Amino acid sequence: MLNENKMNKIYKLTLKFSSLMYKGNIKYKRLVQDVKEVIAGTEQDFTTGSLKRAIFLLSVPMVLEMVMESIFAVVDIYFVSRLGAEAVATVGITESLVTIVYAIGIGLSVATTALVSRRIGEKNPEGAAKAAFQSIITGLFVSLLIAIPGIIYASKLLQVMGASEEIYANMSSYTAIMLGGNAVIMLLFIINAVFRSAGDAAISMRVLWVANIINLILDPMLIFGIGPFPELGVMGAAVATNIGRGLAVIYQFYLLFKGNGRVKLLVSHISVHLQTIRSLLKLSVGGIGQNVIAMSSWIGLVRIISEFGSEAIAGYTIAIRIIVFSLLPSWGISNAAATLVGQNLGAKKPGRAEKAVWAVGKVNMASMGIISVILILFPSAFIRLFIDDPAVIFSGAASLRILAYGFILYGLGMVMVQALNGAGDTLTPTKINFFCFWLLEIPLAYFLALSLGIGETGVYYSIVIAESVMTIAAAWYFKRGKWKLKEV
Repeated sequence: MLNENKMNKIYKLTLKFSSLMYKGNIKYKRLVQDVKEVIAGTEQDFTTGSLKRAIFLLSVPMVLEMVMESIFAVVDIYFVSRLGAEAVATVGITESLVTIVYAIGIGLSVATTALVSRRIGEKNPEGAAKAAFQSIITGLFVSLLIAIPGIIYASKLLQVMGASEEIYANMSSYTAIMLGGNAVIMLLFIINAVFRSAGDAAISMRVLWVANIINLILDPMLIFGIGPFPELGVMGAAVATNIGRGLAVIYQFYLLFKGNGRVKLLVSHISVHLQTIRSLLKLSVGGIGQNVIAMSSWIGLVRIISEFGSEAIAGYTIAIRIIVFSLLPSWGISNAAATLVGQNLGAKKPGRAEKAVWAVGKVNMASMGIISVILILFPSAFIRLFIDDPAVIFSGAASLRILAYGFILYGLGMVMVQALNGAGDTLTPTKINFFCFWLLEIPLAYFLALSLGIGETGVYYSIVIAESVMTIAAAWYFKRGKWKLKEV
């Protein structure tokens, strides 16, 4: 009898083990299939089915896209740094001028996401295609307004920005090419927003791969004159970047007109619809405002930190570069929330849209939590990658550690802001940013750092406090649910 009981237990355990192995095999096969879809693209309707799978299929390629975008700057600086300090300064000053292009491009892409995702959710691919083309021609028009004065006054702009005579007299060609070719930056942002908001995030990812691979190959060739290529110096970096981005834009247009994506442009879509453009511009004002407010607030903080010496500024600058790079994956995850909100509102499923946002928020908080732990434990190691100065390392490590304390809450805040943008409510995040970054963060930084005498750490704490308040405000407004009534 005892042997029979043992045999029954063994039999049951064997069945249980076999069942677990079978389920594990099924999950593994599903994971492999999902990874293949991440790279190749997916046909899934994001207004139905598993939200976990939808978040995975959208966020992974968006994260990889954000990483690819960051490689542009890293590659350029890596090769340009071989030319000396003046060349690096030229790139740095020009990047500060190009931030206006990024701000407008991101603003237009936010508006594009709201319009296209809503039409896709309504099962109206024709309307999505029309909205996409209006976004493209709007971006081209705006880029022309920047390109003409950018080419003509490149040297003057560098001079106004405080560049040395060597830079504005001999290296302004870099600035002229970057500002003159700003259309490729604008179109990359806008058209990739079309793909992402339609649910074709894998296409956006592949486009950035194309741009980066071409840039990586051409950068050293054109900067140093390798092989048959002319030695163009710092100007070669601008030419390489514009060729890489330009060919990626051509690839984007090919996919829009000839590809198998959810948004397909036809000759009949090539026309101007002023009403759509007005809606687009109205929505983009909020997106542009959010970026301008955030970027300008950093200028105010740097001014306060400058009171504590060059080591404090250097440490803070390096820390911010590390933080921006570490935040890029989280921005990719947050973009998934915008797409899911827009499509599900279009499908008249506000409940599913809300559920998706909280799910994405949890994923982003977990992601940011892991990053924060690493930066809190080893801040000096990351600063040391860029500089050997002990004073700068000490200051930068303090900045990195304190700012990392707020990462988990900020991870939720990013998702909430992008969710509101995806619903077409771009003005609410702008108002929240204005209050938190201009009316709270900068005065609080001044009070803590200078009035109370805490020093530069007071600035860092003010950033954590302001971003935490931003998260709470955005989450509170999101929970109220007024965004569900937004029509675009």
